[in-house]
Amino acid sequence: MAGMTRPLLNRRLAAFGTTIFAEMSALAVRTGAINLGQGFPDTDGPEEIREAAVRALRDGRGNQYPPGPGVPELRTAVAEHQLKRYGLAHDPDTEVLVTAGATEAIAASLLALLEPGDEVIALEPYYDSYAACIAMAGGTRVPVTLRPQEGPVGGAVEGRYVLDLDELRAAVTDRTRLILLNTPHNPTGTVLSRAELTAIAELAVERDLLVVTDEVYEHLVFDEATHIPIASLPGMRERTVTIGSAGKTYSFTGWKVGWVTATPELTAAVRSAKQFLTYVSSGPFQYAVAEALRLPDTYYDTLRADLRAKRDLLCDGLARAGFAVYRPAGTYFVTTDIRPLGESDGFAFCRALPERAGVVAIPNAVFYDHREEGAPFVRFAFCKRTSVLEEAVSRLKGL
Repeated sequence: MAGMTRPLLNRRLAAFGTTIFAEMSALAVRTGAINLGQGFPDTDGPEEIREAAVRALRDGRGNQYPPGPGVPELRTAVAEHQLKRYGLAHDPDTEVLVTAGATEAIAASLLALLEPGDEVIALEPYYDSYAACIAMAGGTRVPVTLRPQEGPVGGAVEGRYVLDLDELRAAVTDRTRLILLNTPHNPTGTVLSRAELTAIAELAVERDLLVVTDEVYEHLVFDEATHIPIASLPGMRERTVTIGSAGKTYSFTGWKVGWVTATPELTAAVRSAKQFLTYVSSGPFQYAVAEALRLPDTYYDTLRADLRAKRDLLCDGLARAGFAVYRPAGTYFVTTDIRPLGESDGFAFCRALPERAGVVAIPNAVFYDHREEGAPFVRFAFCKRTSVLEEAVSRLKGL
């Protein structure tokens, strides 16, 4: 604009351009490539849950503004879920808050709990909205890097990404306000162990830190992995904001239904910020998600078995194509190392891959402050139809 010298974009957001997901999805459309970049299923979730949403629409439930904290049916279902699964008792009226997906829950939590200059420890690689939300809240991001347990040598590597607990402890200063966790972890697929979570909890108690924990992949764990909410550990119930979501578990990511569970004081704080973001959202879908949370255990068992088979299909195919593969214990993402292919720049590799092989992936470096740490790693999503994954594996053979 003529005569304006001050940049239009707030300086806190100046470093954040178009997300990598938008860029790579547009590239997929332009080239006709199979999109294994963005993490959304290509089929809908349970038919009975979709019909529950239709029924709510037709019955006029949620078509107008729902209650600010969320409809009572969903808040009660969330509380029942936390109690049944993890033994965590929550009052649905004062300790559960419904949000517009987990992304809003993260934003509202950080906007509510941070003062400008507060430090936030985040495990890198991290979901990209974490960095933007910390910036919008005026906080300072302090990354602690998860690293592969063993160096990739080609093929399907069974090692996991691990947290250096000494590095975590050293990152805490007098300005640290909270630790932002994500387990099961996107993008590495790591599920933090009880020992790791116990050490984090002890540190939080010792240094009087809050913890905001993103657990949207809680039901997507495989093999011997077990999801342990950090709020269930000693001393953590009163200092933890736990974030959940329906999108990943029930394959309705477009509904954008998430939630926060915490003490009344923490919930009220997050609600104070959330009410000035979306205020309310997803009215009819809230009723459907309340029914989804009460699906029998067989639903979750079937979901995990299906995703485990898809994980193995893609991991094995990537290994045959020449990638070093870190087989994930959770989520629906797999991290690969491109160095065995003679590559080292994940950005260049991913931007060229649609033309080379007709497949889209995401460079992990976008999830790092220390870009060099993530430079050779690339993430693929396996939450797609089996036929799509088989075609992707076939195309990648040419590498």
